[in-house]
Amino acid sequence: MLAAIAVLISGALDALDGKVARISSKASKRGDFVDHVIDRYSDAIILAAIGLSVRCPVSFALFAVIGVMLASYMGTQAQALGLSREYRGILGRADRIAVLVIVSLIQYFFEVVDPSALNVNDIFGYSLIAWMMIYFGLAGNITAIQRAYIIWKSLP
Repeated sequence: MLAAIAVLISGALDALDGKVARISSKASKRGDFVDHVIDRYSDAIILAAIGLSVRCPVSFALFAVIGVMLASYMGTQAQALGLSREYRGILGRADRIAVLVIVSLIQYFFEVVDPSALNVNDIFGYSLIAWMMIYFGLAGNITAIQRAYIIWKSLP
């Protein structure tokens, strides 16, 4: 429960920091760079922590980290090539944070209602959290491919 709340607060603050910087005329390339670095570390730490929990196999977390990192990389790679930052695709960061918070809260309430659910595999042998990580891996990699295709078509 506390992790879900922390991720929700972190996501809300992350969504606001760029807007505040622009409104206050303090936006900079360094600030944008620091924001992206912190976002990637945050993503990796959150997904790794889930992978180290009893709710998810480490291999699912690794798959999710690869998908999330590649999707983010493709978005910023567009900027590196002189294009605008690419946000399109089926799984953006805001969507991922929303899914993470909702699924974490659902998993938490399952475990409050039935404390033995912590060690019970809920859906086809895996917890809801584990299925979320599979989704992050699949959707993240699909998003990376979508963005790569969009970028490729935009290049002269």
